[in-house]
Amino acid sequence: MDEVYGKPAGWTRETFGISARGVADPEAETTSAMAARAARDALAGAGWAAGEFDVLIGACGVMEQPIPGVSVLVQQALGLGGSGIMAFDVNQTCLSFLAALDVAAMGFSAGRWKRALIVASDIASAGLDMTTPHASAIFGDGAAAVCLEAADDPQGPALLSRSNETYGEGKDLCSLRAGGTRIRVEAGYEALVAGSKFQMDAFGIFKAAARRLPPLMDRVLAEAGLTRESVDLIVPHQASRPGLDHVRKLVGGDPDRLVDIFEDHGNQIAASLPTALVHAYAQGRLTPGTTVLLLGTAAGISAAAMALRI
Repeated sequence: MDEVYGKPAGWTRETFGISARGVADPEAETTSAMAARAARDALAGAGWAAGEFDVLIGACGVMEQPIPGVSVLVQQALGLGGSGIMAFDVNQTCLSFLAALDVAAMGFSAGRWKRALIVASDIASAGLDMTTPHASAIFGDGAAAVCLEAADDPQGPALLSRSNETYGEGKDLCSLRAGGTRIRVEAGYEALVAGSKFQMDAFGIFKAAARRLPPLMDRVLAEAGLTRESVDLIVPHQASRPGLDHVRKLVGGDPDRLVDIFEDHGNQIAASLPTALVHAYAQGRLTPGTTVLLLGTAAGISAAAMALRI
C-alpha cells in the first residue's frame, strides 16, 4: 500500500494504524461466495444442518448486485435453492448486521422464527479510489455469519436493549452513487466509473459520530441496567483507529474490554462488527452471562447501540 500511494515504507501503518487487511480475489471470491463460506462455518459451529433454520438474512453494506439480493445467492450456494426458507436483505451500510440482528429478534418475539442465520459480507476493494488514501487505506474485505436461536429462559441469553438513530443531514458524508437508478447507462462510461468510487469525508463522519454516539450509548446501557464501566465487553464497528481510540476513552474502565481487530482487518463495512464478534467468541470471551455492548455508526449518518447478555 505504501508503494501504491507513493509513500515511504511504513507510512500507511503510521498514518492509519493498519498493517494488513484482506483483499478478495475478484475471480473467485464474490460477496455471496464469501458469505456462504462464513455461513457454513457458523452452521457447523452451531451444530445445525444446512436447512435447520427458519430465515436467512443478508446484512451486507454493499450489494453484489441489485437483484436478487445476496441472501438469495447464499441460499442457493448452501444447496437450499429449493427449500423455501425465507431469505431477504437488510441494508444500513456499516450497521447492517445490527439492523439484521434487531429484525431477527423482533421475528423471535413475534413467534415468526425460532432460528435465524445472518450473513454479512463486503468487498470494499471493489469500489476504492486508490488515489485518495484517506478514503481507501483503512478498508478491508471479509465476511462473517452468526446463528441465532430463540430461548425461553428469562435469565439466559437475551437482547437487553437497543437503539438505532438516523440523521439524514449527513447523507453526503459517505456515498457510493453507482449501482442503482441514480446513475444510468445512458449517462456514459465515465459517469458510471466516477459513481462507482467510494467517497468519504473522514473528519465529518468522525465529528458526527462523536456527537451522536455517547448519549445513545448511555441510554441503551441504562435501559439494560448497565453502565459504561460495568458492561463486560464492548464490540464496536471497526471504523478507524481514531474511532476505536475514541470509543475506548468513552467507555473507560479496563481498555482490554474493547474488541479491537482493526490493525490486521481494517474496516470491513457491514462485515466488520460481526467479524469482531466472531473473534471474541473464538477467544472464549463470550461466556454465559457475559454482557456485551455492540455499537457503531454508518453512512446516513446513522448511529446504533445494542446490549446483549450471552
